[in-house]
Amino acid sequence: MISSNDFRPGVSIEIDGAVWKVVEFLHVKPGKGSAFVRTKLKNAQTGSVIERTFRAGETLPQATLEKSVMQHTYKEADELVFMDMETYEEGRLTAAQIGSGVKYLKEGMEVNVVKWGAQVMEVELPNTVVLEITQTDPGVKGDTATGGTKPAIVETGAQVMVPLFITIGERIKIDTRTDSYLGRETT
Repeated sequence: MISSNDFRPGVSIEIDGAVWKVVEFLHVKPGKGSAFVRTKLKNAQTGSVIERTFRAGETLPQATLEKSVMQHTYKEADELVFMDMETYEEGRLTAAQIGSGVKYLKEGMEVNVVKWGAQVMEVELPNTVVLEITQTDPGVKGDTATGGTKPAIVETGAQVMVPLFITIGERIKIDTRTDSYLGRETT
């Protein structure tokens, strides 16, 4: 159980059999009447956001989420197979369970899988990945770092906007949260 006074962004609670994450909270103590906590909650399964008010000190069940490190081993049909790095057990996830980050997933990559009971809530990819450019327009002499961008396809099939001077075969660093180019890989 967790008190509404202990709400912080990222705290997970259970309401009506669903997991909600606290996005924002505001503890309000009016001049007249009792204090309350105004929150913005995001449903971990559906992604919908609601605003809800709780009495100060009201207790709610805290959602017990388990986070495990899993490694992507291979793809079979429309499922991706992962191996738990602690127990070496195999698990299968669909692209829908992984979400938009599936476009950066390659074999051997480790991810954090967050579960609530047996249900997968989210799959957290690393913030940055290094991937090789497999297709892009050729660079032309005179292209500079501040000249503009062009689309490029990386080894996993994802499309990223890169500077004009990037060529096929180069390894680049990509931010998986914003789908943006961060720079060339330095070896």
